[in-house]
Amino acid sequence: MNMDTDGLPPESLPQFLADAARLLQQLKTMSYPELKALWGCSDSLAELNRNRLLQMDLHSHLTPAILSYEGIQYQYMAPAVFEYGQFDYIKEHLRILSGFYGLLRPFDGVVPYRLEMQAKLALGSSRNLYEFWGDKLCRQLCRESDFILNLASYEYSKIISAHLPKDFLFLTCGFGQLKDGKLIEKGTLCKMARGEMVRFLAEHQITKAEDIKTFNRLGYTYSAEHSSGHHYVFINTAPRLKSV
Repeated sequence: MNMDTDGLPPESLPQFLADAARLLQQLKTMSYPELKALWGCSDSLAELNRNRLLQMDLHSHLTPAILSYEGIQYQYMAPAVFEYGQFDYIKEHLRILSGFYGLLRPFDGVVPYRLEMQAKLALGSSRNLYEFWGDKLCRQLCRESDFILNLASYEYSKIISAHLPKDFLFLTCGFGQLKDGKLIEKGTLCKMARGEMVRFLAEHQITKAEDIKTFNRLGYTYSAEHSSGHHYVFINTAPRLKSV
């Protein structure tokens, strides 16, 4: 995660900050070996994040969430070079799932943390974060919209999909390649496409499900043959570069 207190300022605090504070207190009670096992990371990363925990203040030195994350999806989304109209679009239409903060708006102020949604962090009667968050995040999203475009991984999206009301429009996008007649999805390429999809939606100010089908970045095109009403599939037909 990036920490940038000199660029665009945060505009709000996370909606579930009190819940994040409870998680923070629980994490602070854990020993270094327990934290390292929870995070499943190297010694250097574990030491970095343990030091962050000990100094963490959820109300100061905040960075807008959209500028904080630096994973592959965010590299291809490239929010740092958005234009103002595109920032306005994502403020209204983009929400970020977080194991620590729950649900974030793009300009909610956050601090660097390490806590994946699938982490087995027990707190009270909750055995993990799925039980901790329950249906709270889904209910909040459903209050904001009657249509969710899912560009999250399965580990994150199931915190929403498991609690959706019947007949709610929850549209997932898949990105793959055809190999011997079978659709193959590769993790890194999917992450790249998800980030590029957000940029595409913001640039074109897309709000209708039908218009999502026009996505044509990174060699992907919509495949009606492989899609359904709740699952849009984009296939990459671009030739792959080979070196000798």
